[in-house]
Amino acid sequence: MFYTVTSEFQYDYRIRGSKFLGFLHHATSINDAEKVRSVVKSEHPTATHHCYAFTVNPCEPVEMAADDGEPGGTAGMPILNTLRSFQMMNVILIVVRYFGGTKLGKSGLIEAYRETAAGTISQALLKKLIPLKTYRIVYDYALQGYIDKLKNDFPLTEIDATYLEKVELLIGCPFDDVFKFETALLLKKHILSNVEARGESFLIKT
Repeated sequence: MFYTVTSEFQYDYRIRGSKFLGFLHHATSINDAEKVRSVVKSEHPTATHHCYAFTVNPCEPVEMAADDGEPGGTAGMPILNTLRSFQMMNVILIVVRYFGGTKLGKSGLIEAYRETAAGTISQALLKKLIPLKTYRIVYDYALQGYIDKLKNDFPLTEIDATYLEKVELLIGCPFDDVFKFETALLLKKHILSNVEARGESFLIKT
């Protein structure tokens, strides 16, 4: 189970003169995360550091953390580890620091970035993000009753549907239910002969 956000959330943390501003944004790709990072950096051009971490793609997670000039391991990794502990996915969390004149030391920096990241997530409205395996099913209208039964038996998500001479359905099944769902399809392969696994997606549950 993962959690994500669909809007921006902010948090303000201050210690010994330094100001830490946390920004949590939705991002579904590395490109999305870089765009968000550029915007936040342009909005705070005089900040001392713009440290961040992101995690994207719930099916094959990609993670990145950056200290942006802070001592190695004192900023980006504490942010990333906080994202992990909250089971966050498809997000970027940026912590902007305005130096207040007093050095915090490595342990102090780790704590400050971790506290800012946790505080930012705690301010957020979190939504469940469910990884899906997708399938394309083409079938005759006469089989609609069986398709409806599958939808009742499994927590399927209809992604797209085309109704022409036959019905072409693109559906998603949560990873936890894939084995049982594919077993059900195999038991009916004599009538559901046109089934194709298409890839992976995800569902944000509001």
